[in-house]
Amino acid sequence: MGYASSVWLGVLVFISIHGYGNIRLFEASSRVIQTPDQIYRTGYHFQPAKYWMNDPNGPMIYMGIYHFFYQYNPYDAQAGNIVWGHSTSTDLVNWTPQPPALLRSEPYDFKGCFSGSTTLLSGGKPAILYTGVDFSDNQVQNLAVPKNLADPYLTEWVKSPYNPLIAPNSVNKIDGQNFRDPTTAWLNPDGNWRMVVGNQQNGNGIGLLYRSKNFIDWIQAENPLHFMNNSGMWECPDFFPVSTISQNGLETSTMGPNVKHVFKASKASTDFYTIGTYNPNKDIFIPDNKSLDIGLGFRYDYGKFYASKSFFDSSTSRRILFGWINESVNNLETNSIRGWAGLQGIPRRIWLHKSGNQLLQWPIAEIEKLRMNPVIEDTTVLMPGSVREISGVNATQADIEMSFSAKTLEKAEKWEANWTNPQQVCSIKGASVKGGLGPFGLLVLASKDMQEYTAIFFRIFKGNNNNFIVLMCSDQTRSSLHLPSSDYDKTTYGALLNVDPLQEKLSLRTLIDHSIVESFGGEGKACITARVYPTNLAVDGATHMYVFNNGSQSVGISKLTAWSMKTAQIN
Repeated sequence: MGYASSVWLGVLVFISIHGYGNIRLFEASSRVIQTPDQIYRTGYHFQPAKYWMNDPNGPMIYMGIYHFFYQYNPYDAQAGNIVWGHSTSTDLVNWTPQPPALLRSEPYDFKGCFSGSTTLLSGGKPAILYTGVDFSDNQVQNLAVPKNLADPYLTEWVKSPYNPLIAPNSVNKIDGQNFRDPTTAWLNPDGNWRMVVGNQQNGNGIGLLYRSKNFIDWIQAENPLHFMNNSGMWECPDFFPVSTISQNGLETSTMGPNVKHVFKASKASTDFYTIGTYNPNKDIFIPDNKSLDIGLGFRYDYGKFYASKSFFDSSTSRRILFGWINESVNNLETNSIRGWAGLQGIPRRIWLHKSGNQLLQWPIAEIEKLRMNPVIEDTTVLMPGSVREISGVNATQADIEMSFSAKTLEKAEKWEANWTNPQQVCSIKGASVKGGLGPFGLLVLASKDMQEYTAIFFRIFKGNNNNFIVLMCSDQTRSSLHLPSSDYDKTTYGALLNVDPLQEKLSLRTLIDHSIVESFGGEGKACITARVYPTNLAVDGATHMYVFNNGSQSVGISKLTAWSMKTAQIN
């Protein structure tokens, strides 16, 4: 009997004995107070109509329909009562809500249906692997499958009678408090499935590896797929192949020549990834460069972006990434008053850079159909100390692409040897600190008098080896005048951008959506997402957008196109 048949036979046996008792109608509570003041609610980023959302769970495409699952509290705008929310789309931009895919209903998920992934089994049949929390607060791994495979919207799911498939016990010696978030499974050349579960042992981050012939009986491998000493708990692991010769994405089970693998783990509110080689015979992943391992090297995003999950879009041969953007207000009551909390970043296409050591990310092309009324500026020069408004654009809901260049780099400041953390350097040298080559870039969600703004900018430094170092920053220190100021996270974020300013222009794309600022530098080499809440001085019709140069050397703008963005249909 094949693995897929085993799954469905088990489900049919369960249905015949128990019926569909674990599939319940969704009833939303009305406890949350909705207010007319929704100035921070986004226009084209995904978020449910109300209540709490966090991690993306397992996006996929099935029968031509995109499915997005996410952690969701159907009763309140605070974390808790977690189930699997579910929405569908034909374009990854406009979304229709469906009933929650998984509700808390069994002893093994009584305290929550937490993060996991989707896998397409034989014949393209979907399956969900997810973490449940039982009565004893143990994290266990479970399976669910659709009730009706002919339903392209997959509105009902059935939990396996074999749940929990994997549970901590005295034999496997797994810490039941740190054992969660199964990955999308892949089919190994030996015909058996593999998947990874996040874990921590004695402070070491671990991606535990499991094997299965039938997708029900999972056996832990003797060695983890990957681990790293003293790296803390690895949440929401993701593991997938990337092509070394093409920008196309690869199906998760792809192996062979011209293929590298990416291992990603979420920890300390940050998503780190590393690129290396997967040996399917030894079942081990080896990073190409240990100095770029988890927590040491590249991040998907250097701002607010966490618990991300990727999937292979078979209809367009892309790998697409979703990531959670949380709120930046520390007063929990604020979420309840607004009636919602959390949203998703714009889906990003990801592929391997030609260097082979990092990924590139770019907003999916479909988002561009929301663009309207372009404002195009010809080549111009930003003089030292200049600020110029970009007018004719809806500055609260916009998409801007621009490129900067400098004729000479003589005034580049010296990069200090003790500067090892780019975020700290951005904090020291913010947008208001005059420099040599920079800061130059954008001031968005700004008030007319610039009492409030969020700055996204570059600085160019001279290294010790006659090289040049490019710093990309997102400065939120003046993003809001709301009081008390301590209630608002106004962190300054920073990243080193692997661009040679002697040979390349510095490109910047920024998506602005009421309270979200997503920026992509160097054609997607570095991404920084900010979550900000300006006062009435800089919302709706009072919002402005500027280009600026606070350096002592002029900077050229070789390209500047800005679009107002339509509102997506997200119910």
